[in-house]
Amino acid sequence: MDVVAATVNFVQNKFSGEASGHDWAHIRRVYETSLRLLEQEDRPGTSRKVVELAALLHDLVDWKFNDGDDHAGPEAAEDWLTSQHEDPETIHHVCRIIRRISFKGAGVPTPMETEEGKIVQDADRLDAIGAIGIARAFAYGGFKKREMFNPDILPEMHETASRYKVSQSTTINHFFEKLLLLKDRMNTRSGKKEAEKRQQMMIKFLQQFFTECHEESSSQARELRKFEM
Repeated sequence: MDVVAATVNFVQNKFSGEASGHDWAHIRRVYETSLRLLEQEDRPGTSRKVVELAALLHDLVDWKFNDGDDHAGPEAAEDWLTSQHEDPETIHHVCRIIRRISFKGAGVPTPMETEEGKIVQDADRLDAIGAIGIARAFAYGGFKKREMFNPDILPEMHETASRYKVSQSTTINHFFEKLLLLKDRMNTRSGKKEAEKRQQMMIKFLQQFFTECHEESSSQARELRKFEM
């Protein structure tokens, strides 16, 4: 069995039934979207194997479930790939992507250095927005026992990764603190095009949410108008 097929089996077994929205279905979508972006971008010299492995392993050990430890994910990926006798250059590249992939706050840049990294980062961010992103946001919020919405708790544009990691804000605030910002952080032409469509889905959802909650005058509803323009 080659390393990609072995990694599919490994990750699927590890994450099947996970309930926070960071499950095998999420990883599979990121994997499939990564391959679609790779094909659409048609960037010569981009390693398909690196894209596949980074997509499959990007959430192997997520800092959100490991006390904010940014090193746990890359280290776990390195251990797995080493056990599969993968070459050191590929391991280093995959782990570098995993280390940089996550959003860490509105004021924190998370640039990718390589084409492979840009593709996988876009695929992961696409899965955080649109209809599936809405569903995952509420799944994660429930998993963490967070309030769905509280008009008295305002969104915070975190300027440091440390502040972002300890945030206990509401699920609706998460749209303003992260999800609505991702469209403008996409790397690839194809990713940007898809993000535009998913952004509109989130805006329509939030408009309806505030209407049904009778919160059209809340600070969050007023903030949403900036994204509607």
